[in-house]
Amino acid sequence: MTFGEQPAYLRVAGDLRQKIVDGSLPPHTRLPSQARIREEYGVSDTVALEARKVLMAEGLVEGRSGSGTYVRERPVPRRVARSGYRPTKGASPFRQEQAEETARGTWESRSEQEEATAEIAKRLGIRPGDRVMRTRYVFRDAGEQMMLSTSWEPLSVTGRTPVMLPEEGPLGGCGVVERMGAIDVVVDNVVEEVGARPGLAEELLALGGVPGHVVLVIERTYYASGLAVETADVVVPADRYRIAYHLPVK
Repeated sequence: MTFGEQPAYLRVAGDLRQKIVDGSLPPHTRLPSQARIREEYGVSDTVALEARKVLMAEGLVEGRSGSGTYVRERPVPRRVARSGYRPTKGASPFRQEQAEETARGTWESRSEQEEATAEIAKRLGIRPGDRVMRTRYVFRDAGEQMMLSTSWEPLSVTGRTPVMLPEEGPLGGCGVVERMGAIDVVVDNVVEEVGARPGLAEELLALGGVPGHVVLVIERTYYASGLAVETADVVVPADRYRIAYHLPVK
């Protein structure tokens, strides 16, 4: 193989990928067998197998037990809105979107106290083992799981206050900015870092993905005068959703 030349399995995968994209291999069509790929492209069984593995890893095809490998339905990516700040009286971005008449979103959550791990303690600027309130969310769109979120708030800030439980009390379900403002904690900055990785088994089970699928992970932290008052991990399936940011111009 000369410099700059692709390995044979990537060339085969690229050609099959193009056929899937242009419709020559439409959804639910059986992918050519390993023997057929070998004959058509003049490659070895190993190359044919690796090419199929690439397409599976990309989520373009799926194996069906005892039947073969088939082209997957390609979902049209939908939008997940993100914004830096909300109005003084308002809910989270997801709740704001679901207020629209055409929206069909629902969510559920569960909060419980725990000790901060080393990673969460670092993000919140507290000591490992300090008590935090962890809240896990599952967001659905028309009944389909579309986003997971886990948030942590230091009980040194919210403990024994009306907003200790994010989804209960007089401000249950309101955004972090409004909830913190109710206890005289003024949020003045939020940082979001977006990355991608293979989804964990439990994440893909909850989101309806298959092993190897990629998820987008948003690591978000709210600050008040440099003090972290909430940090969260938001997980979104990358093949079905896009993250759209609406940022104010100052």
